[in-house]
Amino acid sequence: IRDDYILHIPSIDVQNEIVEVLDKFTELEAELEAELEAELEARTKQFEYYQKSLLGFKENKNIKWIKIEDLFNIRNGYTPSTKNSRFWENGTIPWFRMEDIRTNGRLLSDSIRKITKEAVKGNLFEPNSIIISTSATIGEYALINVPYLSNQRFTNLSLKEEFKDDLDMMFMYHYMYVVSEWCKKNITESSFASVDMASFRKLQIPIPPLEEQDYIVSILDKFSTLVNDIKEGLPAEIELRRKQYEYYRNK
Repeated sequence: IRDDYILHIPSIDVQNEIVEVLDKFTELEAELEAELEAELEARTKQFEYYQKSLLGFKENKNIKWIKIEDLFNIRNGYTPSTKNSRFWENGTIPWFRMEDIRTNGRLLSDSIRKITKEAVKGNLFEPNSIIISTSATIGEYALINVPYLSNQRFTNLSLKEEFKDDLDMMFMYHYMYVVSEWCKKNITESSFASVDMASFRKLQIPIPPLEEQDYIVSILDKFSTLVNDIKEGLPAEIELRRKQYEYYRNK
């Protein structure tokens, strides 16, 4: 503070009024944050309950069980050489990595980084396919809605042609919650953690009738949307309250 800075001291009555108003906004912000976080926790628990309830299939004559390796074409991702600028500069092909899920969630149609056609080995992975991390950070997954590639941390699951009339990929997207939990419990230790891929390929996936798949998707979609809306609304509402506080503080 400069030596010539003047500190204005209003009367005690005015000080008390200012303190009362600003304390009230501080209390309201704290109450709102606590309420929204409690609501988010409650809705998240509801979502998890219905996930476990609706996806906990048991033996049933109406449900087919098919191994992952029979149901999907399984391919590993890869990372083009970062030393070759021709693989990256002005890239147009989505190339997914963990950062995409952390930043944009589990339903993805674009990537943060892109590669060029020169970087592609073979064919792109089909749209409407699943990626799941089977090394390093285990069990993170997403449904990709565009032709793409991914890095080597992900195993890519593209539905085989003969099952495209039997499996709704949005149902499989929700069922990946179960697959993810399985992956976390079936890890082989070497130089770094990775999923037991031999067992992963043999993992049985339930295929209920399409009507039941649609019903499960409709329920879980609603809870997922509700949880995401609260997550997105929480920081926005808190920021609004803080701006109100700052407005009256400055005034």
